[in-house]
Amino acid sequence: MGELQSALDALAAEDVQGRTPRQNLDEIAVLLEARNRIDAQLTRRVRAAELQQAPEEDGQKSMRSWLRGHGRITSAAAGQLVRNGRALGCLPAVEAAFAMGAVTADQVAVIAPVAKADRQAAALEQGIDLAAVDRTFAAVAAEHRVEELSRLVHHYLALLDPDGPEPDPTDERSLTLSTLSDGTVVLRGQLDAVGGEKLLTALEAIVQADRPKGDRRTRAQQNADALVQLADNQLASGGLPILRTVKPNVVVTIRDGDLADRGAGRAAATTGFGGLVSAETARMLACDGSITPVRIDEHGMPLNVGRTKRVVPPHLRKAVELRDQTCIFAGCGAPKYWCDVHHLIHWIFGGETSLENSALLCERHHTKVHHGFRVERDPGGRWRTFRPDGSEIVIGAPLLI
Repeated sequence: MGELQSALDALAAEDVQGRTPRQNLDEIAVLLEARNRIDAQLTRRVRAAELQQAPEEDGQKSMRSWLRGHGRITSAAAGQLVRNGRALGCLPAVEAAFAMGAVTADQVAVIAPVAKADRQAAALEQGIDLAAVDRTFAAVAAEHRVEELSRLVHHYLALLDPDGPEPDPTDERSLTLSTLSDGTVVLRGQLDAVGGEKLLTALEAIVQADRPKGDRRTRAQQNADALVQLADNQLASGGLPILRTVKPNVVVTIRDGDLADRGAGRAAATTGFGGLVSAETARMLACDGSITPVRIDEHGMPLNVGRTKRVVPPHLRKAVELRDQTCIFAGCGAPKYWCDVHHLIHWIFGGETSLENSALLCERHHTKVHHGFRVERDPGGRWRTFRPDGSEIVIGAPLLI
């Protein structure tokens, strides 16, 4: 272990910026193999520690709980590490390839279900050579991508019980949402083939319908925006189940003074699930939302709750939609049912809730306009968009019909 630490110290001291691109790529390949080998040894020791009930030494019930606390990794990552260790005890060829660095921890996780007791029993009943299966998966993992390996494993498991009952797709679904201290939500999960296809189809429809000119988002960013838009559409439709007599809605709490203060800090408002957002973000959400005033005493306890007021009434939204039709930010054109009604001059600063003071903006461009960009309507009725430096975004001359 001491030699390993010394080697890592030496690597950390090297000047990677001085390497040529080819040198960096070659060394990345070597480091990936080394990481696989380290992961293999970590997995081997996790398995040994679990068999020894070693976590009891530190007052922990399981290896998974010990890894979460002492290793500071997520519950999902700790669980997968433990499952990999258990599986490798039945897969010597895969374990050997893992130890040599030819197989990754992710690939071991894909193969691990093959080693479950019921799957091995089913294979033995059908006269399947488990050692040959082990060698085959080790060879495929060493030469092919994770996706190809996953298809092979799935095919093998399906062949073990071709006439058995169809698996319940919900057994294969999981979704964990973790909220960080700044309100950022981290997603981790998996879906069965049909559930995944439904989500991919819905996201693809939104991604392809929202491709503004000059869009530089990565595919991952497009998917994330589409997922938020999907949630936005469902919340706006009013068709979600009612929870304790209240329709689901996004709740943001902010002091009245901070809402009106242009200089309020980034963590001025709190979301319903505990995230912290800026006063400007709160004002953005308040553009096309409902306001419920709540008076509190000096101890922060509610005194009374005022009547909820819808900032943009339905008839005004309909008029704005008829006039604008789509998001009016230059180059966008997202459909009206994805859009918020934005106050050109925010109502908290004296702007009227009127047709003249309103504009349709999709979520992404509504955020842009509340953080530096600007939209305005010229006397001829044409919408114009300006960057934070004051320069105009010009897409091209309007088509005359």
